[in-house]
Amino acid sequence: MLQPVLLGLLAAFVGFASSFAVVLAGFTAMGASPAEAASGLVMLCLLMGVLGAAFSFIWRKPISIAWSTPGAALLATTTAPAGGFSAAVGAFLAASLLLVAAGLWRPFARAVERIPPPIAAAMLAGVLLDLCLAPVRAVGALPWLALPVVLAWAAMLRINRLWAVPVAVLVAAGALLLGPGLPGGAAWQAPHLVWVTPGFEWGAMVGIALPLFLVTMASQNLPGFAVLQANGYHIAMRPVFLATGAGSFLGAFFGGQLVNLAAITAALCAGPEAHPDPGKRWIAGLVASLGYLCFAVIAGVAASVVAAAPPLLIQAVAGLALMASLAGALSIALGAEETRLPAVVTFVVSASGLSVGGVGAAFWGLIAGGALLLLLRR
Repeated sequence: MLQPVLLGLLAAFVGFASSFAVVLAGFTAMGASPAEAASGLVMLCLLMGVLGAAFSFIWRKPISIAWSTPGAALLATTTAPAGGFSAAVGAFLAASLLLVAAGLWRPFARAVERIPPPIAAAMLAGVLLDLCLAPVRAVGALPWLALPVVLAWAAMLRINRLWAVPVAVLVAAGALLLGPGLPGGAAWQAPHLVWVTPGFEWGAMVGIALPLFLVTMASQNLPGFAVLQANGYHIAMRPVFLATGAGSFLGAFFGGQLVNLAAITAALCAGPEAHPDPGKRWIAGLVASLGYLCFAVIAGVAASVVAAAPPLLIQAVAGLALMASLAGALSIALGAEETRLPAVVTFVVSASGLSVGGVGAAFWGLIAGGALLLLLRR
């Protein structure tokens, strides 16, 4: 039983350390205060732990629940709504209701699944591009802080890809300790939740909620199901959509965004590395989920460190964490000749930073690429 326990602990550490900076960058870009950003991170850890543990224990399958890393990247590269973080929380609520709708009404989920993968991947790539440029900008502006982080990440890619981003996070913390310094004792507070009263704006509903839902479905939920099926685990989609949608709805009032099926950590827990016997791999999913509950305790500390760091350095770490996602999205987007040009249009518009009527570039990229695809097919 030691093997699935160790793999579960590894999955929890990798899942948290490799992308928490992206999540905090997204909250900050939406106008969250340090306390609200910390609250959102704590809430996401709680939801991931409780839902993942419940699914793994009840179904006896290695079910991993994660925050939406592509969704966090979308938030980090989208202009904050006029209503600030309250309006962003309203968009989180709307996106969570779309998840619930996907669980209640199967035709709606099928409609989302019919979005051409190259178009969806191109939108994701456009969203990720700006953050993935941050390491280059950081090396130019803060070489004494950013260059060791980038070099450590590159070296670990050669040794063990799984540890590349966690090691980069540790080197960034060490660079802060030797440079600007870590936050003082007053910033190291116990985790606590902060209530955020939602606001509702049309621009945020269309420019944040809809793209957030779409990238979560296309880049997290659907790959997550594929990973489980590839390892012989067949699960019902409806309960997962309903539970993660309802949990995300509750979490939004405390600053959280969407939670969904995990993909990378799911592969760790569901694969043969977790245990030779598929019937015992659910223990890895359960342990990983309990690990997220433990990370909820230190989420406030992580938020304090990020708040004390130069923003460009945090963006650089987030960009390194998203490099593999960008490579995968571009590969899918440009793979087929017949959809390549519409995918490029989607990518260019999504990466442009365009905002019309308060609606962000990701939505317009999806519209532009989809329209060109329909035109060419006609």
